[in-house]
Amino acid sequence: MIKRADPVSVSSVFTREAKWFYKIPMYQRAYTWGQSEWTTLFNDIADNEPGYFLGTIICVNSSAATLTNVDFQLIDGQQRATSLSILLLAIYSKLKEYKNSFNENQQDKFKDIKKELVLLTDEDNNLYTPRLTLQVQDSNQEDYLYLLSSEGLIEEVNKPKNVGNRRIQKSFKCFVKCLDNYIEGEEKPVKSLFDLRDKVNNAVVVFIEVDSNKDAYMLFESLNNRGIPLSAIDLIKNNLIMKADNPLDKKAAEKAYKQWEKIIGFLGDEYGTQERFLRYYYNGFREEINEPYRMGEEGEKLYPIGYLATKSSLLEIYEKLIGFGYQEFLNELEAKAKIYSILINKLDENRVEKLKDSLFDLEHIQGTPSHLLLLYVLSNKDYFGLSYDDINSLIKYLVKFFVRRNFTDYPNTRNLNKIFMDAVAKIRGKADINVVETVCEFLKGQSSSDADFEKKLRDDVYTINTDSTRFLLCYYENKYSTKEIHTDLWARDNSNKYVWTIEHILPEGENLPDDWVKMIAGEEDGNRAKANELREAFTHKLGNLTLTGYNSTLSNMGFDKKMNRKDENGNHVGYRNGLKLNEEIVTKDKWTIQDIKKRTDFLVNTFLKDFKL
Repeated sequence: MIKRADPVSVSSVFTREAKWFYKIPMYQRAYTWGQSEWTTLFNDIADNEPGYFLGTIICVNSSAATLTNVDFQLIDGQQRATSLSILLLAIYSKLKEYKNSFNENQQDKFKDIKKELVLLTDEDNNLYTPRLTLQVQDSNQEDYLYLLSSEGLIEEVNKPKNVGNRRIQKSFKCFVKCLDNYIEGEEKPVKSLFDLRDKVNNAVVVFIEVDSNKDAYMLFESLNNRGIPLSAIDLIKNNLIMKADNPLDKKAAEKAYKQWEKIIGFLGDEYGTQERFLRYYYNGFREEINEPYRMGEEGEKLYPIGYLATKSSLLEIYEKLIGFGYQEFLNELEAKAKIYSILINKLDENRVEKLKDSLFDLEHIQGTPSHLLLLYVLSNKDYFGLSYDDINSLIKYLVKFFVRRNFTDYPNTRNLNKIFMDAVAKIRGKADINVVETVCEFLKGQSSSDADFEKKLRDDVYTINTDSTRFLLCYYENKYSTKEIHTDLWARDNSNKYVWTIEHILPEGENLPDDWVKMIAGEEDGNRAKANELREAFTHKLGNLTLTGYNSTLSNMGFDKKMNRKDENGNHVGYRNGLKLNEEIVTKDKWTIQDIKKRTDFLVNTFLKDFKL
């Protein structure tokens, strides 16, 4: 039974005064969020207005009736709650650098952050207890306590072994980096940090408290399998139909609805794609869209419809566009959606064959933010005198740009929208320039250096960005494939999982079989510890990664078994699977650290050359 279900602020969840504590039960999965989720959470809070909705938290009150503390078991929302706690800790850590410059109000607000993370539970011994207790799996709780201890919020604890290789520490470092980028160039960094902390605290979650774990499970299933609240897209559609409803033309609303459905047909069923298109269309064509509504008077708003289309401002902007003239709005949106369908390879009849392969690469390297620029360029293709070969060259350059960006995290994710809007500004109204050269030169100036790119490629690429690492491996293989011997390395099975998966040649698991220990660390007694040190240092390097099918059947097998593994039909599913990636591997009778280093050097040098801007 639901005891309460209230939309509340994050500060109410991590309340500063009440003795509320949260524990993630042991049976819950370990902390799985990665860089993509961390940066998305940060950007969603930073880029939107206060009160941004973050989702739902479901808890069971497990407190004893006689206790003053309120102990909740966190049943749903654990990934988000953990990340929010680490984000608050990162803000606390960054603000601590400016502590001596705080005014009285800022000193109080700084102390409040501490109260949101830990609470004084033993005044005599000055002991603080964390608000949040994580799972023990993957050393989550151990690493979290070390983070709190490192910032002086709880008593000192020993540094866990290999803490830097796990998600809790990486999450903290990611948020600190986001904060550094956030305040870069700010005249008042302290104010910016406190303002961001206020945005975090004012973000909204639906806090649901239930009587039992059974109730929590039933509610969780219900929320995930039944109707969900209306999205911004739904509300824009409803607003459009209401505006089109005309007593003098009873079919007007029906016509508007059909045209809207045609637009959605160009975009596909995924909400994220629809929402991105609406944002990219407005932000890319912001000058042209606002021009008719500028009064030209001194002091008049430059962007009367809206400064920027974000997730939180999207509805307001499109309500204005519909209000100014829904039919003109629909016609323009339909034309742009048809062009956008080219970028997302959505409709066979609307595909451009010359662009298909490069757009496919751009999709798999997570280059969708550049769709803002490409939508503008394709829409003005004739004006700029561009051929599809020209546009294909631009897309290939964008692929290089995103490969480098995804490994170096430069430029920062939250800056990409502005960068591609600035790229549009570089070419707007300039029919006499070489658009491709102009844009490529601009993007080169926004990208990381060759040295930084190389440094990341030589690092643990698998943990830095697994998806982009997979792209590099698939790119290398496809580089040598022909139509006759082409293998679809991006194919998925009926469960939507990749058929071809990343395989660690030297296994990544801690329990290395004896033959692997001897192969990489020698046969002396006690060398298992050395082997594990080498495994931690080299297992995620580029040279130790390849592609195979049936990855789960390989796991910790010996090198020779991995090499010669076959499926039930006698097909090679180990390293003798015919891929170019495995060409050198199959010539080996053992796999050593030197082999990993050599192969890493080769692949790094290949990718430095192929993805040079």
